[in-house]
Amino acid sequence: MADSAEVSMNPMTYLGLGSNLGDRAGNLTIATERLSQEITIKEISSIYETEPVGYKEQPLFLNAVVSAETELDPFELLHFIKRIESDMGRKPGFRNAPRLIDIDILFYEDMIIRTGELTVPHPGIADRAFVLVPLAEIAGEFVHPVSQRKVGDLLAEVDGIAGVRGVGRLSLRETIN
Repeated sequence: MADSAEVSMNPMTYLGLGSNLGDRAGNLTIATERLSQEITIKEISSIYETEPVGYKEQPLFLNAVVSAETELDPFELLHFIKRIESDMGRKPGFRNAPRLIDIDILFYEDMIIRTGELTVPHPGIADRAFVLVPLAEIAGEFVHPVSQRKVGDLLAEVDGIAGVRGVGRLSLRETIN
């Protein structure tokens, strides 16, 4: 007899969101609401204000992480995310440039994907406190499929945690499923 617990048939993904131009919190809210039109958002981390990485002469970022279930395959999800970024006004720029919105696929289940178009897990996770702090808040026990280490353990070893300051929560008009 089958277990009575409900089992999801949709893969779980974790997405990192960031914004440092315009209404930063509003940009995160709009992006999350737009994401919810095609994926089922399960949890949203707190919002964190963080120093920029790489190019330092720009405003501070607001960052958050969402967990979601999706019927989209990783490449469909990537194309959906890129449409949201474009629709919100993101323009191509140099590496680590200021941006209205940035949405990254951090994990897609425990898949490892390395193509010219998409790399999952996101290659910078283990070195970025601004990703690990919100990610650990909602998925500290998730095991990174490459390093085979829990997100919480990666967070315990990353530099820059002091520069990641919690500033609140997203206020969404849509209900999280």
